[in-house]
Amino acid sequence: MSRQEHIVDGFKATLVARAIYMVSSALLMLVLARYLLDPDGYGTLYWVIGILAMIQLVADLGLGKSAARYFSEYRERDPKQIPYLIESTITFKIVLMALVGYLLLLFHEQLAVALGEPEAAAFLAAGILYIAAFSFSTFAEISFQGFNNLAYSAVVRAISGFSRLVFAVGFALLGLGALGAFFGYIVGYVLSATVGLALLYYKFYASYDRAESYEEGLARRLAEYSVPLTATRSANIIDKQVDTVLVGILLNPTAVAFYTLGKQITDFVLSPAESLGFTISPNFGEQKAAGQLEEARRIYETSLTHTMLFYVPAATGLAIVAEPFVTMVFGGSYAGAVPVLQVLAGFIVLQAVTNLTSDTLDYMGRARHRAVAKGATAAANFGLNIVLIPMIGVVGAAIATVATHSVYVAVNLYIVHLELDLRLLRLTKSMGAICAITGVMAVAVLLVTPLVSSFLMLGGAIALGAATWAVLVVASGLVDPQQVRSAIT
Repeated sequence: MSRQEHIVDGFKATLVARAIYMVSSALLMLVLARYLLDPDGYGTLYWVIGILAMIQLVADLGLGKSAARYFSEYRERDPKQIPYLIESTITFKIVLMALVGYLLLLFHEQLAVALGEPEAAAFLAAGILYIAAFSFSTFAEISFQGFNNLAYSAVVRAISGFSRLVFAVGFALLGLGALGAFFGYIVGYVLSATVGLALLYYKFYASYDRAESYEEGLARRLAEYSVPLTATRSANIIDKQVDTVLVGILLNPTAVAFYTLGKQITDFVLSPAESLGFTISPNFGEQKAAGQLEEARRIYETSLTHTMLFYVPAATGLAIVAEPFVTMVFGGSYAGAVPVLQVLAGFIVLQAVTNLTSDTLDYMGRARHRAVAKGATAAANFGLNIVLIPMIGVVGAAIATVATHSVYVAVNLYIVHLELDLRLLRLTKSMGAICAITGVMAVAVLLVTPLVSSFLMLGGAIALGAATWAVLVVASGLVDPQQVRSAIT
């Protein structure tokens, strides 16, 4: 099987799994927001999850990504070291999680009071289980990426998404409210972690012959490489979650609900780009090691062009139909999410580039440079949130996210260019054609959006935009229908 065929097959498996995950997440979001929780309860649930995501940084550090990098390297160089790498990583994680869990158990009530939400104490106590389950679920998924076995990563992701939907909705229907939905999240991650670790043990740990001894210094290098990855991951999580947490502290849970809903919709739209980045990134490490930079450049440029060809028009269309979409699907009580979603449409384009690029840089050994950029922009995001949220409310958090992420994306693209010597003129021409196509599509959608008054008309407006886009991308030559059919089949 050629590398391109391997990438396409991995992308298909990852996309299917993430489709299951994102559809499950979308259904969960819809059912909880529209039928089971009021905006206050919905906001509280995701505010606590945001806080726990930041606490979890200490429990995870960058060990999962560091391990995946060495799994990718040593499965080619010396597979007999793989069992030792798995043991070291899991041991490190257990020690860290035990420490974090113990401290959270001792101080969860004080933390809830300090954050201004004493009723969140029960969530934080249960957060010990959430952190452990989520940590091992994501570790298994990332490990399979390192082994370039994306089918197993797909299985773990799909199980977590579907299980969360079933149990979060089920517990909420039993009358347990937001706390019940939170326990549904925990059960979903427990199930996916169990399956993921079982696959990791039987398919990799037990299947590799063990070397007579652990390579000297390998455990140290594993821990050392986790340092820049920890910095990057910390900055990434803070960048993603600090705005949600600050909205809750500076405003109220209802504002958190508006902001969270906007971000969840963008996450759903971003699933294909995340799948593609997750699929292709291990190949760049292999190609760099083999000196095949020309092939790496071709794959990245093609992936970037096709990603922008989809996401620039999609984000533009979403911004145009945001008002009827939010109010019809989630109800008028969530109308406050409309301006948030319109601003975050810009974030969709930026995050699509990030999803394609970030893991690629890690596998190419550029984690330290990315960490510096992420840390600086995360700090700037925090500062802008502090200034803008009190001034203009929840929309200020969205503006801060878009502004700072623009800088981060520019730095990432510059580093990729240093590594691969991208053909900038060619990429600029492609981006110009994409913007022209987007402009024509936007005019078509803008003309019919004021007429939208029902789900059928909303679907018609979206279909018109999609049809206009499809005709233009084929007519422009940016997409070859025959290649699309070949990739699908």
